[in-house]
Amino acid sequence: MSRKSNSGSSRVPISGPASTTRPDSAPSADSDAQGACKSTPTAVIYCEGNFAKLDGKTANGLIRHSQSYRILSVIDSDKTGQDAGLVLDGKPNGIPILADLAAAMAHAGSTPDHYIFGLAPASGLLSPPQRDLVLEAMSHGMHIVNGLHEFLNDDMEFVAAGVANRVTIRDVRKPAEKKDLRMFSGRIAEVTCPRIAVLGTDGAIGKRTTATILTRALKERGLNAVMVGTGQTGLIQGARYGIALDAIPSQFCSGEMEASVVAAFEGESPDVIIVEGQGALSHPAYLTSAFILRGSQPHGVILQHAPGRKFLGDLSEIAMPTPASEINLIQTFADTKVIGLTLNHECMTEVEIDAAILLYELELGIPATDALTRPTERLVDMVSLAFPTLAKKLTAGLQ
Repeated sequence: MSRKSNSGSSRVPISGPASTTRPDSAPSADSDAQGACKSTPTAVIYCEGNFAKLDGKTANGLIRHSQSYRILSVIDSDKTGQDAGLVLDGKPNGIPILADLAAAMAHAGSTPDHYIFGLAPASGLLSPPQRDLVLEAMSHGMHIVNGLHEFLNDDMEFVAAGVANRVTIRDVRKPAEKKDLRMFSGRIAEVTCPRIAVLGTDGAIGKRTTATILTRALKERGLNAVMVGTGQTGLIQGARYGIALDAIPSQFCSGEMEASVVAAFEGESPDVIIVEGQGALSHPAYLTSAFILRGSQPHGVILQHAPGRKFLGDLSEIAMPTPASEINLIQTFADTKVIGLTLNHECMTEVEIDAAILLYELELGIPATDALTRPTERLVDMVSLAFPTLAKKLTAGLQ
């Protein structure tokens, strides 16, 4: 999560690179721009004052890709009247940004099925005005999707509103009961396919988006690639396997991470598993990268970095780590190897992106690319170079 955005950028600040491919599955004639079928439940996303900013990363992710919900509009009065895709990625997608819930309902023509709280503030809590807005949505008969650390099903006011209005509340981050949480068991050794984690040098830097683009690109080349989500946005988007890792008691984090990877392996018999990263191993506040490395035990790591970001997103007094220092930390902490570097291009021009890719490749001796602005075959190359057995399974015709 992150609260601060960078200024002075030639691009819109983003929490991760926008996908130029269709993650996971290309939409059919019965699908919308996010990959959801027309029969999928509809939703509006609340992201007041933060769409296309770091704290709006849940909304940003859902605009780029959503299998669970068909997104009708985004609520952000600061950007009223604009196209969400154009604001976020420079490409229109037909999803309008509207001023408030009334405008969103008028645009929908009927009551949307779901109201998604699309903010990811550092506090993880609702403000008093935001509570009122959620209750208003419930009063209209909208189900609630909540990705915060504050669980609305534990709040009697929301429980009562749910009963009165016959709507449900989905607390995405709420973990299972402690008696049902799993400790690390060693079963990760049973997962025989390559495992690749997409980690980063900061929070809200684009790890999930890069992981999604990579998974899609590998599928396009004929591999059975499965992504394991580790945060609330991926779960809201519709990830079949994963957990909200930062909401689980630390004693069980490695075990739950391991169990999610094992479930993906047993359920899909994949050629490769891509694990979404969280935070950064060097980050003083977000420690989930450590559990991802311990629990999933990846054979390879792709590192996401924002060259234009000078300080950590939530800690403006702490300088960003360099890719070299983060790579050294990762490879010292875990028995793995960093196989590639991907860039978040916030605050960068096209010329600067090209220069950064070249310089990092020379400095680090690994492939580098921008998952948004460069061909996705470069991501595939990272994997095929590191895992020759996967390279032999690749088919031609990457789109």
